[in-house]
Amino acid sequence: MTEFVSVLRGVGGHLPSKVLTNDDLAKMVDTTDEWIAARTGIRKRHIAADGETTSDLGVAAARKALDAAGLAPDDIDLIVVATATPDYTFPSTATVIQQKLGITRGAGFDLQAVCSGFVFAIATADNFLVRGQFERALVIGAETFSRILDWSDRSTCVLFGDGAGAVVLERQPKAQAGDRGVKGIHLRTDGRFKDLLYVDGGPSTTQTVGHLRMVGNQVFKHAVGKISESVRAAVGQAGLQISDIDWFVPHQANQRILSAVAERLGLDEQKVVSTVAEHGNTSAASVPLALAAATEDGRVKPGDLVLIEAIGGGLAWGAALIRV
Repeated sequence: MTEFVSVLRGVGGHLPSKVLTNDDLAKMVDTTDEWIAARTGIRKRHIAADGETTSDLGVAAARKALDAAGLAPDDIDLIVVATATPDYTFPSTATVIQQKLGITRGAGFDLQAVCSGFVFAIATADNFLVRGQFERALVIGAETFSRILDWSDRSTCVLFGDGAGAVVLERQPKAQAGDRGVKGIHLRTDGRFKDLLYVDGGPSTTQTVGHLRMVGNQVFKHAVGKISESVRAAVGQAGLQISDIDWFVPHQANQRILSAVAERLGLDEQKVVSTVAEHGNTSAASVPLALAAATEDGRVKPGDLVLIEAIGGGLAWGAALIRV
């Protein structure tokens, strides 16, 4: 029986054109550029324009990933979209993207694991591909978090931005792929901590969209330990060592978290891809956006061992190791 592996064929990212700087925010709430930058590392974030949807951002990122892979929309038979800010309650944003790309075969669905959604989506698509059920997948992280922010809450509105990132995964026989592909994955959730990061609304509870709420110091406290746990598990699953990692592409939540995790794992900070200063926290889009940036500027090269990780509301967290 042929054994398959999921190989990364292309990656792309897209950000809305509107930029909101820390100085802009200082005109809206009681904050300063210095206060935000010192505590988060964020300098600016991108905000979707009126009428610009999560699916619009996802389509733009998907097209760039397809171009990078040298493929057309018709080559895709699975779409998995990680988002906490879908276009509609239903249908799924994945089906909207499917229609906008002109894809008329296969299947598409959304996955909701908040900031860790892209890692969960990679794991989900990988399972479908290695079982031989689909051939090529678009895995997309896309968010318009600006639509669920309380712009009077300075503790949260300074952190988040909008954007989308996408990768193309392709099923290949192990013999053909060589050492490339998804090597290890570790996923975890713990609902006991759901009140640390949540939205105070929803169809079944308040019949409203609601706003994001967060106990920031507690999320930070859990993030470093739980992320490190997942990274070690994913690397161990692949029979490798932390020192084998070429690039660490983490969820871009806060520069202090990125640095603390790298220190705990004994990773050289030069191996850490950080886009948080330019993008802010784009939730499920942050990992693929950072991966796209590092691929486009030539840092991440074919054959490199890349570790992605994230933690978000739930709490939900995970890591995946990929030889690109």
